[in-house]
Amino acid sequence: MKSVKLIHRPSVYLVGRPSLDEGELARFLRDHDIPDWKSDTSISAEILPEVAGRVCYMSFAKPRPGGNQAYISRIREVKHGSVFEHSVWNFLITGVSRSFTHELVRHRAGFGYSQLSQRYVDESVADFVEPDCIANDPELHEVWQGAVRQAQEAYVKLVSGLQEKFASVEDKTLRRKLARQAARSVLPNATETKIFVTANARALRHFIELRCSEHAEVEIRAVAAQMLEILQREAPSIFGDYEWVDLSDGTRAATTPHSKV
Repeated sequence: MKSVKLIHRPSVYLVGRPSLDEGELARFLRDHDIPDWKSDTSISAEILPEVAGRVCYMSFAKPRPGGNQAYISRIREVKHGSVFEHSVWNFLITGVSRSFTHELVRHRAGFGYSQLSQRYVDESVADFVEPDCIANDPELHEVWQGAVRQAQEAYVKLVSGLQEKFASVEDKTLRRKLARQAARSVLPNATETKIFVTANARALRHFIELRCSEHAEVEIRAVAAQMLEILQREAPSIFGDYEWVDLSDGTRAATTPHSKV
């Protein structure tokens, strides 16, 4: 069995972002005698909620307020957040624990998830996510490392024994799955996993308000902070109202005056 690899920082990859079909938007505007309207931003993620909001009142000919930034700001103030649901991003998150994903998937509305399967993936080569408060203490680190190593060794032995137990199952894939799905019961919440996350801007704002808070658990706050950094670059009109707060433990939290949009 390979040596246990410990992970201390998550990674967040932005793999998909909103896309605007300018030709179809232009056709809609021509068909409704408003061919001269144009948003003053080139960012699709910001144009889509602006168009959605203006459709509600057909306020293209005499836009009020004028300008995308002012319009989105007004949306936040009046909490008309439903239009933010039209901008959707796709993230691939790695180097996180099963503890993290247990918390993450509680965010249901506006989110979609696809996670690494422990029934199909061999966890005898799994990595483990170690909390900094344990990693920074040599004595606690030894206790923690010993526990995860023992769990991984038990998993390997269980998989081997269970494959023998299910030797009568002809399908090799099914036999491995039956063994791994039972053996995974000894793996700790610290086991590293990977998860693909799709979410809209409104749901992401709610997630960031809760999970980038100073009161949030450290690992999920670290992921929320990375996501917020990405989203502030992606759509500053939507996510630019968040302010960073340095915490005493060296991490950061974020706050906004526009909650529950």
